[in-house]
Amino acid sequence: MMLKSIAAIAAITISTSLSAQLKTPQPSPLATVQQTVGLTDFEVEYSRPGMKGRAVFGDLVAFDEMWRTGANASTKITVSSDVKIGGLDVPEGKYALYTIPGKESWTIIIYKNLAHWGIDGYDKANDLGRFTVKPTVMNDKTETLTMDFSDFSTSSANLNLTWENTRISLPIETPTDEMVEKQIKEVMGGPSASDYYQSARYYLEKEKNLSDALNYINNAVDKRPEAFWYVHVQAKIHMKIGNKKEALASAEKSLAFAKAAKDGDFGYVANNEKLIKEIKAMK
Repeated sequence: MMLKSIAAIAAITISTSLSAQLKTPQPSPLATVQQTVGLTDFEVEYSRPGMKGRAVFGDLVAFDEMWRTGANASTKITVSSDVKIGGLDVPEGKYALYTIPGKESWTIIIYKNLAHWGIDGYDKANDLGRFTVKPTVMNDKTETLTMDFSDFSTSSANLNLTWENTRISLPIETPTDEMVEKQIKEVMGGPSASDYYQSARYYLEKEKNLSDALNYINNAVDKRPEAFWYVHVQAKIHMKIGNKKEALASAEKSLAFAKAAKDGDFGYVANNEKLIKEIKAMK
């Protein structure tokens, strides 16, 4: 009798253990998309339903009605700094993303309450704000709801939602210039050669504050005169300002250093030769 009891307990234990380990795939799997735009980190958490032979917009997802923008819990978006999404000011933080799809336009809702499962309990009083975007009809169909980022600049991008043959794009603007300016001011109290170089190169790429850029790169070169990539940027800044003589001198110096580099020139021999031709062509 004792042996039968022990066997029964063991069977129950094994059965319970196997049940606890059982996992099945989700019909609409959870996904997380992470992307840095400029200096701002974005994260989107959403569940990904599939078409599965169904018509989506106007049928499975009704037009002119609130949608959780995915499946299961509401879609979430997190931003690491204050940004603009669709022209709407969105402070640093985490938000739910709701939409109202339409044939001609979609309403996008940035929502402050993260606790809801889908749209249950939605209250317009918790809207951070709304804006509208126009949908685009795609030639190819996308089976599974997909969210991604595209069209990057140093301070902007689009957050895209694509499903079936419809795509919407949410324009994002980030305060990259302000964030870089703040860093530059912070490090200028005791900057390294690299700090000076990075600041100068940033201004050169943005084509702004070129007098400051020249001052910074001159300081960088003073600290590391053998850094031919620094001297190359110095030449480009002189050229941008219109200092042909100084630009040519710096480009030729960078070329000589690059040719003599023991660990390789990393393409700067060709870069400098091209730059010298461009400088000589200046009027």
